[in-house]
Amino acid sequence: MPDTSWHTDAYPELRDGPPWVMQEMIASEPALAEQMLASPSPAAAVIADEIAAALAAGRPVTVVGCGTSEHGAHAIAALVAGAVAPERRALVRARPALSAAVDPVDGVCLAVSHDGETRATALAAAAAHQAGARIAVITHAESSSVAAAADRVLVTPRHDVSWCHTVAYASALLAGAAIAGRLGALAAQPAAARDLLRNATELGGAAVAARLAGSRVVLCAGAGLDHVTARELALKIAEGARMPTMALELETVLHGQLAGHEPADALILIAIDDRAQRDRLARRARSVALAAAAIGLPVAALLSASYHGALSPDLTPAGRLVVDLPEAALLDRGLAGLLAGAGGLQALTLALAHARGLNPDLIRREEGPYREAARAAEEVSDW
Repeated sequence: MPDTSWHTDAYPELRDGPPWVMQEMIASEPALAEQMLASPSPAAAVIADEIAAALAAGRPVTVVGCGTSEHGAHAIAALVAGAVAPERRALVRARPALSAAVDPVDGVCLAVSHDGETRATALAAAAAHQAGARIAVITHAESSSVAAAADRVLVTPRHDVSWCHTVAYASALLAGAAIAGRLGALAAQPAAARDLLRNATELGGAAVAARLAGSRVVLCAGAGLDHVTARELALKIAEGARMPTMALELETVLHGQLAGHEPADALILIAIDDRAQRDRLARRARSVALAAAAIGLPVAALLSASYHGALSPDLTPAGRLVVDLPEAALLDRGLAGLLAGAGGLQALTLALAHARGLNPDLIRREEGPYREAARAAEEVSDW
């Protein structure tokens, strides 16, 4: 019998086999999307007003977070920037929380922290407050250290009880959509978002996972919003499938990175966001796939239907997952791309965890060295 004396209520539920807690979290996301878009938090409108006032005064809006929440922050910044006047978009940006903590600015700081206790994010909020910023927080934990520093708090409705966070990411995207929708026109039909997430999370991915499960390193690459998805995919695969990963902007793959890779590695292309210059991006994705193939890397992809049609199947011999996006009149194209990417990357991560016979929920903290690594990082509070 394995020693489980370390397991306390602070950890996710410890299960002997599937369905993992992560699996149940993913399955809850379609209903969550419908709920958050049909009945958005009143705080979304208040935060949007704070953002609008800052932008009107020429002051910056900074969205911060760590890990999955940092990726959510990048997505939120993109949604907000897309909803405001073009001349104000440069004022909206996402930053890693620690960078924002050591170099704060005024305006509005929108902090993303699902559990509300990430120290770097709390420090970023406190530093921004000292710099004269208004502080808003997106979190599930209303009574938390990050929320305590805030002028406005948007509480998301569902707690992510797996440590391989999925609901946390979807919640950030949906909260960002609610805020952006109050700053400008943003189609966000609740049923369309629900159906899109259901379709994306049910893609499966077993065949792709079987091909990639033994890879030495997995490269994840995309451009624009798909780079956000690539970063979150790389994190999920590292956490849930325990595989070394790298997330790169699509073009960056071709600028020296392949020199460090061999046929034992793999590449996953993400090409979903087709709002602008799809044909151009498809041509560049083709170049990246051909370059990877030339050195023997298996190539897989997570694609929208339009990119699926634009990229020949022979470019992705390790397989592809394809998501149909709804009409733009039903769901903003940027939001649709982010939600489709979220569901697809989570489905693929779960398939990889299954293929490798791993429990994704504990992000390896059932092993002593990884618990010690977490303690070494989290128990120090003098920084």
